[in-house]
Amino acid sequence: MSSPKLTSGQRAVLRGLFPGDDYLERPEEACVYGADASRRFAQPWAVVRPRSLDQVRELLTWAHREAVPVFPRARGTNVVAGCVPQGGGVVVSCLAMNHLAIQEEDFTAEVGPGLVTGDFQRQVQARGLYYPPDPASVRFSTLGGNTATCAGGMRAVKYGVTRDYVLGIEAVLPGGEMIHTGSRTHKNVVGLDLTRLLVGSAGTLAFFTKLTLKLLPLPPAQASLMAGYPSLEAALIASRSVFRAGILPVAMELMPEEVLGCVAQAATPPWNAATKAVLLLKCDGRPDGLREELILVRRALEEGKPVFMEQGVDTLGEDRLWELRRLINPASFRLAPDKISEDVSLPRGRVAKAILGIREIAQKHNLPILTFGHLGDGNIHVNIMFDAAQEQQQTGARQARKAVLELVLHLGGVLSGEHGLGLTKREWLHRQVGPVERGLFSLIKRAFDPKGIMNPGKAY
Repeated sequence: MSSPKLTSGQRAVLRGLFPGDDYLERPEEACVYGADASRRFAQPWAVVRPRSLDQVRELLTWAHREAVPVFPRARGTNVVAGCVPQGGGVVVSCLAMNHLAIQEEDFTAEVGPGLVTGDFQRQVQARGLYYPPDPASVRFSTLGGNTATCAGGMRAVKYGVTRDYVLGIEAVLPGGEMIHTGSRTHKNVVGLDLTRLLVGSAGTLAFFTKLTLKLLPLPPAQASLMAGYPSLEAALIASRSVFRAGILPVAMELMPEEVLGCVAQAATPPWNAATKAVLLLKCDGRPDGLREELILVRRALEEGKPVFMEQGVDTLGEDRLWELRRLINPASFRLAPDKISEDVSLPRGRVAKAILGIREIAQKHNLPILTFGHLGDGNIHVNIMFDAAQEQQQTGARQARKAVLELVLHLGGVLSGEHGLGLTKREWLHRQVGPVERGLFSLIKRAFDPKGIMNPGKAY
């Protein structure tokens, strides 16, 4: 690695390669690129904004030769410090690389890593096409960032996650060499699957310059159902009934009573004090088939003896229901000014044990802990709320986080379902992954990045 700061000669090279505002080095300009949604911070040595493939190749040729760390970055929406430039280095923003080309006959699109996911979805939907992955940050996160973390989202129950839609990747390796993985075909089993290896690699192997994404036909109709239950167990009985009925919903979200009380402080919801858990489901398909599916879903949901049920069959009706789900994050700060966010995944049958166990952890540390999320695939979000200005609460929050992760592993779950390990959970890797597997991770890292300059210190 290089010295703790760039030399005058190194800065001159970067200024020449990235003219004008595409090169930032003053601390007050670069500091915003030193943090992400984890709220961790490290000051970048410099920030660059490539606009072309040639710039990326020259940058990584130079960085490899000089052993200067580079930190690929999109919109910084991850909560695990996945793009924080810990130890110093050059942050490489991909936001100017936001090109788009849609191949309707192939049901594919070629995109730049800086293209905002929600913008992309709107453009393909205007052509009757569909890109299903929808992380909670869909309105402002990018396709490059989603690919780097293998983002999921609410529609993952039926449609899968980002890796299921990345057909190919154009990327630049340290040293400036280019690689092209996959293809525009929807099936390809030639050679090792480098595409899937790169998806979720968190910027530690290569810099993405173009993604080839799979598209689907846009479902012509969709609808949502919200049902409230007198207990968590009743809600889980109803959720199991939906799957037993042979129905695979687009999304199935769970909001236990701690979340319901929090959201009720920010909105006027359809539930009352008798509601201890809420399920929110979305279905889609052809209009006739959708009507039949909704009848079956309602019957399945009634097995949990709901205290209320509401249906949204048009855009306004659906938005009204889903806005309550989207309010969880902003409403959580009514409980406390600070938060530790975890996204863990559990076997579906152990979600109830996890939530009840987390409630006990919350009581032990006298802190509000919100659990909610994608029940359909067992991906549960855990928000530990506290006041960092109070040392006792800060200590309690750290202890609660440790207890939550211990519980998840004990129940056969995994440490992350969406955001990866980043910096915040890297020290837990050995608890989930064995030494032989970790050794393979290291061998792969050295093969792609022999000097260790790509997003160093992250993930593994």
